[in-house]
Amino acid sequence: MHKTRERPEISVVIPCLNEQDNAAAIARAVTSELQKASDSFDIIFIDNGSTDATVEIIRRLCAEDPRIRLIVNTRNFGQMRSPTHALFQASGRAIIGIVADFQDPPEMIPEFIKRWRQGADVVLGVSETTRSSPLSRGLRTMSYALQRKFGDYPIIPHATGFGIYDARVVRAIAALNEPEPFFRGLLVETGFKIDTIPFRRPPRASGRSKNGFLALLDFALSGLAGSSKGLLRAPLYISFIVAVATLVTLAGAVYSIAVGMNPRMWMFATLLELQFGLLFLFLGLIGVQVRLISDRTRGTPLVIERERVNFPDEA
Repeated sequence: MHKTRERPEISVVIPCLNEQDNAAAIARAVTSELQKASDSFDIIFIDNGSTDATVEIIRRLCAEDPRIRLIVNTRNFGQMRSPTHALFQASGRAIIGIVADFQDPPEMIPEFIKRWRQGADVVLGVSETTRSSPLSRGLRTMSYALQRKFGDYPIIPHATGFGIYDARVVRAIAALNEPEPFFRGLLVETGFKIDTIPFRRPPRASGRSKNGFLALLDFALSGLAGSSKGLLRAPLYISFIVAVATLVTLAGAVYSIAVGMNPRMWMFATLLELQFGLLFLFLGLIGVQVRLISDRTRGTPLVIERERVNFPDEA
């Protein structure tokens, strides 16, 4: 009989949304790899509003093995909030995040655990190849460029969150109390050392990807908005540029008067630029204030749970 109340060495978190074709297979594969590296582990599935048989299949897995646990959300809370909530519920001394569709190879789990035992705080898998359309690759490249330019902390390109995190790293991120946690960015914000392991990402095992173009775009925008104070200050920078242009056109108006020319167009341009400069100035100030308000009023729950299976009562 497996013990379920002792704190495991390793917890593995697997987010799910309509993964009935992959749930049992990923559970077997992850269990097999964990057994090679640790004799103390648990696996946490979190279901984010599946409409197929995913929850029923995982319930059966939980009945067969008490080391497998399940959280069922009341609805789909998005691909940032739900996985992060599950990471926060994990009790392992180290926590591994992996997707259910086998695009994160379970075979890397023993190496992650090895690196963690050697002292690494965070070890992330970095995909060397991503099969996607030129448009998707271009947008992804632009997203990384915007993160580097405006982000408060640089994210690691092509790291999706697949990897292992020491429990103190996860606790540090939980203490930030972010309502829309961009986990990859928060990993960098906490300042813990991050190691990486390159890997070739295989195709999805079965089922359909939930990350369509609009979903990826929403994820990129949420990540940029959630990790960039600089972006909120962008209107202030624009107002400064417009202010310089206003001074230039005002000087042009003065010069035209001095040489006896009609300054009407110069004055019109000056007034127009002045209006835009003031508009961007106040937009920038409002943006900074909104960020400060957000920082001071955090507290929205990441998800609302409908059900838990195989969790200790005290959890």
